[in-house]
Amino acid sequence: MPTPPGLRRVMAEGAGRNVRGRSAGCPRRYCGCGASLYLFGKIIPSLNLAANWLRFPRTAPAPGMVAARRGHVFVLKRHIRGKVWLVHHDSNSGRGKARVHPRSIAGFQTVDPRGS
Repeated sequence: MPTPPGLRRVMAEGAGRNVRGRSAGCPRRYCGCGASLYLFGKIIPSLNLAANWLRFPRTAPAPGMVAARRGHVFVLKRHIRGKVWLVHHDSNSGRGKARVHPRSIAGFQTVDPRGS
């Protein structure tokens, strides 16, 4: 099946590239840790657990917001189409890597990490 034109454009701009592996100080399951480092510049131990991101206020999907569910979180970068977003810092997204890649937010809650 051919790649849709919008997805080809996103992939040409670096989607699917590895950003890094696990940062020093992050636990073995480190998606929450990686997201807190990316967004806040430091490890916030309570955010190492992905489910704790669900404590932030719910919001509409937008760049800089976080898609969260029990077991995984990632940062939204740019909307592609439908429920598919280019996500930045999808830490521990497989094989111990953090990636920038297209990903569906279906099944995730969108939260504002800077909301009170």
